[in-house]
Amino acid sequence: MTDHLLDISGLSVDRGSGDVLRDARLGVGPGELAVLLGPNGAGKTSLLDAVSGLVQPRTGVIRLDGRNLAGLSRTRRARLGIRHVEQGRTVFADLTVAENLAVVAPARRHNEALGLFPELEKRLHTRAGLLSGGEQQMLVLARALISSDSPRVAPPRLLLLDELSLGLAPVVVSRLLPVVRSLTDRGMTVLLVEQFATLVVPLADTVHVLDRGRVVFSGTPSELDENPGVLHEAYLAT
Repeated sequence: MTDHLLDISGLSVDRGSGDVLRDARLGVGPGELAVLLGPNGAGKTSLLDAVSGLVQPRTGVIRLDGRNLAGLSRTRRARLGIRHVEQGRTVFADLTVAENLAVVAPARRHNEALGLFPELEKRLHTRAGLLSGGEQQMLVLARALISSDSPRVAPPRLLLLDELSLGLAPVVVSRLLPVVRSLTDRGMTVLLVEQFATLVVPLADTVHVLDRGRVVFSGTPSELDENPGVLHEAYLAT
């Protein structure tokens, strides 16, 4: 038996130009903030896509709380509690903030989101396309966290975040990351993909490093500090 909520073994993903993931193995424990690092093209996004069901792996097994996810659609995985925040801050641009929230949950749930991101409260009647990049990212996160109001859909258990900092100013990222950390303090499990290690490693429980499709390191932030060559090799090697 494993004490991991998410357990990945032997995962290979082919996206048309060969394997972008090769025999990837990692585990994420319940209530853990796990960070997945690596340069562009290392396979980070493909790993999240495989977990959420956006792509089907060529080989390997993905388990959520011991359950094999093979053959389950993205919708079925969401019903088990997997939430995937993809790159690009995909808000409904022509809808207001309140309407964006209403798409995924009734009004009685909205205070839950506004409690995490009070900045959105004064923007409730603003079209989402007019929000700043940081506000849009807050809205995307808020929707993911309240998108369950049915006995058929489990509340979020595993949150997959792909490049939270993409295109955002450091001051905005420094506002968002503590919220992510607070989610794990409440028992949620988070797998956060990042390119910039210095932003996220200090907050992480565990760190996994991908290099050319393979997981080349898994350990604690302090263990990563003791092996500085890992990141140097992953980011700078040709």
